[in-house]
Amino acid sequence: MADSGPFNDNMEFEELSVETDKPTRKSGPKHILKWFGMLSVPVVLIALGAYYYISSGRYVSTDNAYVKQDIVSISPEVGGRIIEVAVQENQQVKMGDLLFRIDPEPFSLAVSQADAEIAAAQVEFQNMQTDYQVSGVDIAAAKSDIALALASYQRQETLMDRGFTTKADFDAARHEVEQARAKLQVAKAHVVSAKSRLASGIAVPGLNPDVAKAKVAKEQALLNLSRTNIRAPISGRIAQSSRLQTGQMMVSGLPAVSLVDNKNSWVEANFKETDLAKMVVGQKAEIHFDAYPTLVLKGRVESIGAGTGSQFSVLPAQNANGNWVKVTQRVPVRIKITDQSPKQLIAGISADVTVNVQSKSK
Repeated sequence: MADSGPFNDNMEFEELSVETDKPTRKSGPKHILKWFGMLSVPVVLIALGAYYYISSGRYVSTDNAYVKQDIVSISPEVGGRIIEVAVQENQQVKMGDLLFRIDPEPFSLAVSQADAEIAAAQVEFQNMQTDYQVSGVDIAAAKSDIALALASYQRQETLMDRGFTTKADFDAARHEVEQARAKLQVAKAHVVSAKSRLASGIAVPGLNPDVAKAKVAKEQALLNLSRTNIRAPISGRIAQSSRLQTGQMMVSGLPAVSLVDNKNSWVEANFKETDLAKMVVGQKAEIHFDAYPTLVLKGRVESIGAGTGSQFSVLPAQNANGNWVKVTQRVPVRIKITDQSPKQLIAGISADVTVNVQSKSK
């Protein structure tokens, strides 16, 4: 038993040594990870601080931004019943394409009526020319009557001096002269009147006013007839075409369909008024779209709004009261998209805009 003491002590020592060595070997990687973690936190903080210091005040951004496109509201210039609809909702059309057609029959009748009015005016003009020519004949006849009446009056005057005629015959001869002269004045006045009716005027030289008026009426009728075919004024996409139904009566000037110019898009970004201090036209911008998370387009500041959104609202805010609370206002900034978008941009979709206020304007 005495001899076993050292043996047991050695065994315990060896076992203790083995147990002590095992934790030492396992603690190496943990020790490195611990130190790496301790060092990485300050490095990350320093990096974030440096980035914030470098980029501080360089960018302003807003998520209150929307894609805008020109929208043309198309209204017929003449009223009537729709007889044909040539487009559908969201259809892409080109400038000049037929959108819908209004019944042309009433306007064709108006053209025929205008032709009849032109013919009537031309006949009336010919009658006035004939009347003018007859007036010249009346003047010649009146002058002949005056000559005959004067000859008769002179004979009566000679006979009156000799006492071979009566006072009544002498007065009758003198009265005939006066009547002949009055007829001549009437004939001359008729000529002047006929000539004035044949005048064309300065505005339409060489053309009778009544004939010109009838021709203008025909041109208006032809114009209205052409307006029964409503065509696209620009290229774009059809929207709100539900109002186009065959057989429906259209009223002149009432919006019938909208045409969206989807080839020309921009972004209206509403920035806080506190972000405008360093913002100028021409600065570079970056645009993200909620509809296309991976799409990023470049742009630039094209213009800054002339007033806040509240100034152009239907009911502008009235702050002249005792319950006034100051609210940071938003100013619309137009962002021009300089990149060609691989995706179809849709009017009204949301966007995030970041402007580099330290970039040089162009």
